[in-house]
Amino acid sequence: MGTTRPAAVAGTFYPDNPNRLRQDVAGFLAAEPPAEVDVRPRLVVVPHAGYIYSGTIAAAAYRLLAGTAPSANRVVLLGPSHFVRFTGLATPGVDALETPLGVIEVNAKLAATAGVHPVVLAEPAAHAREHSLEVQLPFLQVALGEFTVLPLATGEVTAEAAAEVLDGLIEDPRVLGVISSDLSHYLDYETARRRDNTTAEAIVDLRPESLAPEDACGRTAVQAALLVARKRKWNCRLLALGNSGDTGSPRDRVVGYGSFVLGPAD
Repeated sequence: MGTTRPAAVAGTFYPDNPNRLRQDVAGFLAAEPPAEVDVRPRLVVVPHAGYIYSGTIAAAAYRLLAGTAPSANRVVLLGPSHFVRFTGLATPGVDALETPLGVIEVNAKLAATAGVHPVVLAEPAAHAREHSLEVQLPFLQVALGEFTVLPLATGEVTAEAAAEVLDGLIEDPRVLGVISSDLSHYLDYETARRRDNTTAEAIVDLRPESLAPEDACGRTAVQAALLVARKRKWNCRLLALGNSGDTGSPRDRVVGYGSFVLGPAD
């Protein structure tokens, strides 16, 4: 298939054994029935921590996406670059991505559509170590089965520019958008709960201007999704909210997680 980005965080953020990984993800998805929501899923916001911390929160969104297959078989991933600084939105510059569950083709047509925007560039280094997009792939592999993907890492770019790219990509009804972002970082448990509740209200109300940098590490990607939803007159619903203190981490310094779905009225 040409060039492939290998998994970088298998064995740390999620299991590297394929049988264990599939079992764990399937367990997260089967733990509860899908939420009953009044929107048709087109975009979701999901966390990107280790599965033991945020897998339950992420699964709330992926259960809904599982019901879209096979009509939706193309995925745009949008999330922050934690290790490499650059200007714009970065594609991985490869033909495929690999996880312990197999190889996923990068959608060349989506890449070409995105590539007409001057803010989009190929930057393999931005993806080489990045976990924010990779951790979404096993969930997608179990929930959707066969699909193609376009991963876009956000660098120094405005939410408006990112929204323009995202809006063009999801014009195709077969495309789902997955926005990767954790919420507050390293606050005490109760302070984090208050901060994340306020952030969740801004997201549900489609108020990207109300999000501060400290509210979400993937703020630009989240803001882009909210701008797209507001333009298209879509709705947003909160599916799950919590933090690492709920899953066994010390409660003096927690990381917040939220799961949301955006789309037209169903």
